[in-house]
Amino acid sequence: MTERVAPSLDDPVLTALSEGIGGPVGSHARPARWWTPVRVVLALATLAFALGMLQKQPCWSEDWGDGHDRYVKMCYSDVPYLYTGRGFAELLWPYDDDTEVRAKYEVMEYPVGIAYAAWAAAHVSHWLVGGGSVEARADVGQGDLLRQPGVLNEQRGFIVATTFGLALATLAAAAALARVHRRRPYDAALFAASPVLIANALVNWDLLAVALVAGALLAWARRRPVLTGVLIGLGCATKLYPLFLLGGIAVICFRWRAWGTFAKVLAATAVAWLVTNLPAMLTGWDEWMHFWRFNNDRGADLGSLWLVLSQAGVPVGTKLVNDVSLLGFAVWCVVVLVIGLRAPSTPRLAQLGFLIVAGFLILNKVYSPQYVLWLLPLAVMARPRWRDQLIWQAGELLYFAGVWWYLDGQFDSGAGAQPVFYWLIIVIRVLAEVYLVAIVLRDIRQPAYDVVRERDPEPALS
Repeated sequence: MTERVAPSLDDPVLTALSEGIGGPVGSHARPARWWTPVRVVLALATLAFALGMLQKQPCWSEDWGDGHDRYVKMCYSDVPYLYTGRGFAELLWPYDDDTEVRAKYEVMEYPVGIAYAAWAAAHVSHWLVGGGSVEARADVGQGDLLRQPGVLNEQRGFIVATTFGLALATLAAAAALARVHRRRPYDAALFAASPVLIANALVNWDLLAVALVAGALLAWARRRPVLTGVLIGLGCATKLYPLFLLGGIAVICFRWRAWGTFAKVLAATAVAWLVTNLPAMLTGWDEWMHFWRFNNDRGADLGSLWLVLSQAGVPVGTKLVNDVSLLGFAVWCVVVLVIGLRAPSTPRLAQLGFLIVAGFLILNKVYSPQYVLWLLPLAVMARPRWRDQLIWQAGELLYFAGVWWYLDGQFDSGAGAQPVFYWLIIVIRVLAEVYLVAIVLRDIRQPAYDVVRERDPEPALS
């Protein structure tokens, strides 16, 4: 069996850091029996997630009720507000089409996977906390729900149940990534010990989709196209972006003339997505359509270059943003296709997936801080180098701080003044992402720079 790559010998940053603890691993070093690479990665992921929970502690202690602290202390999360804001305090099905329910509560603006997870967490919370009957809450206004007996404790239970689910998703993603490259399990430590994972893990439910994407990368590396498609389909039902992995798979299958493999992935994706969406579609079609309408109707929003243009006075209406961003993304995909087909060697799925998702985020009309998690598993598998990852993530961490300061009004310098500093932070974030895009493009065009391909005899699938 081929020996595993030792991180302290493979990565210049880790080689330098290892000097403080005795230097890189030696030729006579014995591997630990219990601390296998996967267990080390899982331990790092557990520590990172725990630090992410600690980072949210100031808001937890205030029950997320202090509108100033949640931004200044950068502990904001979408999770607690949806318990009373989307009907979960009444244990309502997210796609209930009852007119009175819809008059009282907004429909979930997320895909069904997240809606199902939140609904399940509400039931777990109600069971754990021992809340009373929810029927009496039907006559209570949404704004008054938190003052009802037991609701605040249920909300806390809802947060705990959601956090537990996201922790499991994080560990699943880390374990899957550690197995993608048989000789390079420690590449997954770039995910598990990621600063952006600590900062963004609990902002929303994105880690559910991240785990499915990591699983799809592993299934593809193990040459299991049906399972790959199922995981992509489930991912699409949770967040739309896993769909873009199909573009990378199409490039690989085109180069290999593996049309049957691509057909299996495509069919499995479609079936998994449809089966997952059917309960919502059948019980509340209009409510299920809300996600699509919401994203189509929203204008330039937080984090996007479109917001910079809009606030700077450029007339960018919603239709123009939709049309131009869609056209720009289509052009971006064509460019990735051409690069992938003309590359000297077949690019890896993580490389192609990273390029496509990065293009979508750069051109999209909203770029929320937690969207960095979409890129994270793809980025660390595409370019497993600490230097490049830290350069990219430095831009993301700057934006993570900047967006909360912006929402708290910290960048307001007077009446009518524009948040120029926030614009600068958005641009820096995009430039940091473009840097990593350029590195991955170089690795594809010049495979000798690809550290995975250089050291692994069978990297093409992953």
